[in-house]
Amino acid sequence: MIASGVSLYAGAALAVGLFHTFPPAIVAWMRIAAAGLILVIIQRPKIQSFFGTSGRLAMAFGVVTLGMNMVFYEAIARLPLGTAVAIEFLGPIAVAAWGSHSRRDWSALLLAGVGVLVLSGAQWAASPSGVMYALTAAMLWAGYIMLGSRVAKNSAYAGARDALAIGFAWSAVVSTPLVGAGYFLVWGSGIAPGWHVDALELVGLALGLGMLSAVIPYSLDQLVMKIAGPGYFALLLALLPLTASLLGAVALGQMLSIVELLGIAAVVAAVALREPG
Repeated sequence: MIASGVSLYAGAALAVGLFHTFPPAIVAWMRIAAAGLILVIIQRPKIQSFFGTSGRLAMAFGVVTLGMNMVFYEAIARLPLGTAVAIEFLGPIAVAAWGSHSRRDWSALLLAGVGVLVLSGAQWAASPSGVMYALTAAMLWAGYIMLGSRVAKNSAYAGARDALAIGFAWSAVVSTPLVGAGYFLVWGSGIAPGWHVDALELVGLALGLGMLSAVIPYSLDQLVMKIAGPGYFALLLALLPLTASLLGAVALGQMLSIVELLGIAAVVAAVALREPG
């Protein structure tokens, strides 16, 4: 899980560098589209796997993953990386507590809620939209964990990475018209800053982003979810807000306030408090 987190947030730091050229949602689409292309080439899933019940499940997983990435990238365009990740953690902690009757689980959810409130309050004046994007990402992350667990355990796929290839490919295909139209509408209005990299550099950045931010971490996620299930998977995520904060400080120069560090500590403690399941 630590390797997954380092790869994921190193990719996020790379993505921040592209925000001066493309809107965050476009960068998120590039990430998933590149990952889908890489995985389809590597895995070569059977054509019939793209259709039927298993194909629809993979498509739903891919679309939720793309949506989660889009709103998360919008969040980190407005908030420090560690803060956005900690707020987003409300989703997996809620999954861990869902249906549980344990006091520890509900105490963990309450503690996480306090941490998120602290972080939201610290950032609300600077960027209310950033906080809302991070909270939306939290909801979609919960959906990602639940759907991802079903996908990982579905015997219709040759392997977890086959399901990722199908899901990411479908999400890129079905979203391309909307993403393309949205980008040109924004560009035409003068909001988007335009093209600042050549085509080969852009392809290289997209492929690097896909590998760091999707292929490596999501493949590891599928392996962990297949072995552990959604509840224990959520528990294993405890160190990721700290990983994101460290990478944000080192790679992006994002130094957090004492209040924000306390909020992140509350979220980390909440994930650690949750009973293994």
